[in-house]
Amino acid sequence: MTSRADRRVVVTGLGGLCATGAGVSEFWENAKAGRCGIERRTLAIGDEYSLTLPIAPIDGFETRLAELGREMTRADRFTQLAIAAADEAIADSGLDLASGIGARTAAIIGTGIGGQSTFDDGYYAMLKRGKKPHPLSILKIIPNAPASHMSIRYALNGPAFAVSSACASAAHAIGVAADLVRSGAADAALGGASEACLTYGAMETWKAMHIMSDELCRPFSKNRKGLIIGEGAGVLVLEEYEAAKKRGAKIYAELAGFGMNADGKDMINPAVEGAAGAMKAALATVGDVDPAAVYINAHGTGTLLNDPTETKAIRETFGAGADALIVSSTKSMHGHLLGAAGAIEAIATLKAMEAGVVPPTINYDEPDPACDLDYCPNEARERRIDLALSNSFAFGGLNAVLAFRRV
Repeated sequence: MTSRADRRVVVTGLGGLCATGAGVSEFWENAKAGRCGIERRTLAIGDEYSLTLPIAPIDGFETRLAELGREMTRADRFTQLAIAAADEAIADSGLDLASGIGARTAAIIGTGIGGQSTFDDGYYAMLKRGKKPHPLSILKIIPNAPASHMSIRYALNGPAFAVSSACASAAHAIGVAADLVRSGAADAALGGASEACLTYGAMETWKAMHIMSDELCRPFSKNRKGLIIGEGAGVLVLEEYEAAKKRGAKIYAELAGFGMNADGKDMINPAVEGAAGAMKAALATVGDVDPAAVYINAHGTGTLLNDPTETKAIRETFGAGADALIVSSTKSMHGHLLGAAGAIEAIATLKAMEAGVVPPTINYDEPDPACDLDYCPNEARERRIDLALSNSFAFGGLNAVLAFRRV
């Protein structure tokens, strides 16, 4: 086994879908163009309950279910989205899992909430219609369903489990998957997350927190009103660098750093020290950094508390170099995917590095003195990116940062 220090981890495949794209190519074209996937929709359950609010849904996915196979028709939507993303990522990577590497391939897939539509439908059927739960309800709800289905679908025998840490779930899952490859516990891994909680019950609970915008998501803008919930999934194929190079794989970037910690302070109010500490930890293994060649895909939720806290954390991390950075929040376009946010945002980050184009923070109207960085407002910008951070900060003060370096 090669030592940990000698094993570099690279990204060789991307798969994802959200409100702004049914696959990575469409998602990236819309990200560069600054197209918004947020729409006002009505969510209902039965004839008694409905709620109208802005969300970022995936339209038309039901027509793709037949392509995923019969087994997926019996799965919750969050698992279906995850499998669609994984299929795309594996095809993109060109990795032949049947060649024997599947025996040492891991599947680490996160989610913040799990099978929410199964919860909603099941409780409504029991309490309002007197029906028994569907016999597969537990198998549809459990957070590890996507990872388990992947291990079965692709005949993977490496570690397979779920990571659930609210809005940091995807970044945690990708970072842990990379660590398994780096340590030699696996030779390849699928890392990512999925979320599909645009249901009446889930949105009523989010609405009760009073942190959701009633119109658009405007990260870092002075007139921001809160976050918008979306749905989606993202999966990355991670491999050991020498093996990927030997088989002639396309390499998007090296996952050169992974930082994670906990604020240890509050369930809701984020701490500058925690976010900065995670970024510093991610950068610790990267080496010298030229801030002028750094892009940060921000957590950037558009809430009153998160945005200035993240801004201060970036300044604490980079010091005087922070003014040379370019930062953006793609949540302004695809909404906050909760547990899956870091996966879709990692894909946006990697595509930005590949193209040399920073996706914009759209809906940005007015500068906020408390948010004083370059947020690439409203229009994409060409920029050589040698290093990029993807930030994910979750309820409970859980922080995870991925650092991608050009190979």
